Amino acid sequence: MKPAREHSLLIGQSSVMIRLRELALQVAETDITVLITGETGSGKEVLARYIHEHSRRSTNNFIPVNCGAIPSGLLESELFGHEKGSFTGAVQARKGYFESADRGTIFLDEIGEMPPETQVKFLRVLETGEFQRVGASRAIYSDARIIAATNRNLYQEVAENRFREDLYYRLRSVELQLPPLRERGRDILVLTEHFVREAEQRNGIAFEGFDAEAADMLLRYPWPGNIRELRNLIDSLLVLEKGRKITSGILEKHLIQRSRHKSLVHDPSRSEKQELNLIYSSIIQLRQEMSEIRHLLQLLLHNRPQPSPLLLPGPASQTAAQTQEPPAARTETGTAEKQATSPSLGDIEKQTIIDTLKANGNNKRLTAKTLGITERTLYRKIKSYGIGN
Repeated sequence: MKPAREHSLLIGQSSVMIRLRELALQVAETDITVLITGETGSGKEVLARYIHEHSRRSTNNFIPVNCGAIPSGLLESELFGHEKGSFTGAVQARKGYFESADRGTIFLDEIGEMPPETQVKFLRVLETGEFQRVGASRAIYSDARIIAATNRNLYQEVAENRFREDLYYRLRSVELQLPPLRERGRDILVLTEHFVREAEQRNGIAFEGFDAEAADMLLRYPWPGNIRELRNLIDSLLVLEKGRKITSGILEKHLIQRSRHKSLVHDPSRSEKQELNLIYSSIIQLRQEMSEIRHLLQLLLHNRPQPSPLLLPGPASQTAAQTQEPPAARTETGTAEKQATSPSLGDIEKQTIIDTLKANGNNKRLTAKTLGITERTLYRKIKSYGIGN
């Protein structure tokens, strides 16, 4: 078997990459369908090429197809081909990617973007190897090894009826998961050195390297664009800095310019501090709102009308009237009147807000200030009590 080409090398010394290479070599010896999952830019096509280059099909075509880059109306024609006159613009017959990949490998990237109607025909290819060109009635057989890839959660896509369940399980004969670059540890430096050597040869620039702080920053940066982002960054650094030594200040400047964010470097201790600060600020806000509620209740109790004294006699007329009633009647009447006339705390709060709004000409800012609460609390209470509806 011939050695792997440069573009199909799986670079990395981490345990996860060593294990991934072992699995890739194991499946390369067979024709089993492979599904590669991983984030954008993590190297899914490189892994697919690695499998192809170490298989018995390595001397034949490797056809990469980005399903998300081809309009849905054209994808079927691109994959399966078409006959002359089968649709407007089809001036001649054309072979599709599956025919071109016969006895080789076809790599279907972003398989989750494939439209449902094409998924049905693709499932038949997986099961029988047969398909029909657009506008044709004759079936064509292709002995193509199929490797698919996605950065989506296909299980979730199936649950939401955007991807066929039978196709999903047919594709998952073997699933290889590529880890994101931020989880590969010192592989970042190994890949950096590899891309530096490539860029030096390609651009004819001698590079002086990174200082220790810059190398540490490379390890702590989260790499949202994964290996693709690292490679592009190295190209930019060599060309724009003209090969001079890269310090942490220079590197941070380039990272900020590329991503337009200031907190780019992943620092676990800093992230923990940010979470603690968020918790503390939430607690402070909660205590402030409780203080506002307590102040409002005190204000309401202060403004609440005082009940008539229970042990002192009332007005003469009232006393005379009460003396004419039997004790039981007085008790029942007094209880009924108290139940009818004593407002609830919520009623008192609502009326206080209404009165304060009227006194301030419906100015909510002044009303909130008068009541000693925030405008946010005031608006919430207005909505809760239906004031103004």
